[in-house]
Amino acid sequence: MFPLRDDNPQILRPIATCLLVACNLAAWFYFQGAGTEPALSTSVCRLGLIPGVLLQRIPDGLPLALGPGTVCRTGEVPAWQTAVTSMFLHGGWFHLLGNLWFLWIFGNNVEDAMGHLRFTAFYLLCGLAAAGAQVASHPDSAVPMVGASGAVGGVMGAYVLLYPRVHVHLLMVLGFYITRIAVPAVLMLGYWFVLQFVGGLAGSGGSGGGVAFWAHVGGFVAGAVLLPVFRDSEFLAMHPYHGWRPRGLPTRSWRRIRRF
Repeated sequence: MFPLRDDNPQILRPIATCLLVACNLAAWFYFQGAGTEPALSTSVCRLGLIPGVLLQRIPDGLPLALGPGTVCRTGEVPAWQTAVTSMFLHGGWFHLLGNLWFLWIFGNNVEDAMGHLRFTAFYLLCGLAAAGAQVASHPDSAVPMVGASGAVGGVMGAYVLLYPRVHVHLLMVLGFYITRIAVPAVLMLGYWFVLQFVGGLAGSGGSGGGVAFWAHVGGFVAGAVLLPVFRDSEFLAMHPYHGWRPRGLPTRSWRRIRRF
């Protein structure tokens, strides 16, 4: 399942969401050479979060094999800084575009409920919580962790509590059969969370490589927990489809709602 759009109006101009998208794109092109080597591997080595280094279980300056012909030397950037830099880096084009698409689909309406500055702080805290969850799950890992998916998971955790009844339009690919369906956000995002949790349990004995499932889980939970602190009741009161209260399903008339 891949989300195409949601039936949710934007009340505020998504300034913070656009800024976060722009920061991820800037990091991709400036630091990561748009996925070309050696810029991609060098950026992941220098600015990715390595759990074992952060927890000082791997000494600084130790060369680590990142892949065939690529050696990563730790300690070039303070480990605590990589908890922030890692959430703006990606491992490839699909990784980047997938995360940014999810951020755009769900982030603008979460920003509606918080305002620009609160949403930015919320996003960063969710990213840090996601990194902490992944580090806790693989404390000895020497594999660099990169990606915005933990912070985006926090956005989705907030979205499912804010707008559980809003329909999300999904692209479904079942072998050769391709169709589009619309389901309530609580079903789509709940299903996504279960997949991440099961994936984390299945990979609990691994070395921490591949998909950072526990970062996704940690970010999602952090988003749900932090929501009461960051939501703004005045902004949320302007939104027609928040909460579980019965209300008519959105139609194309929502496009006429004035933005602020």
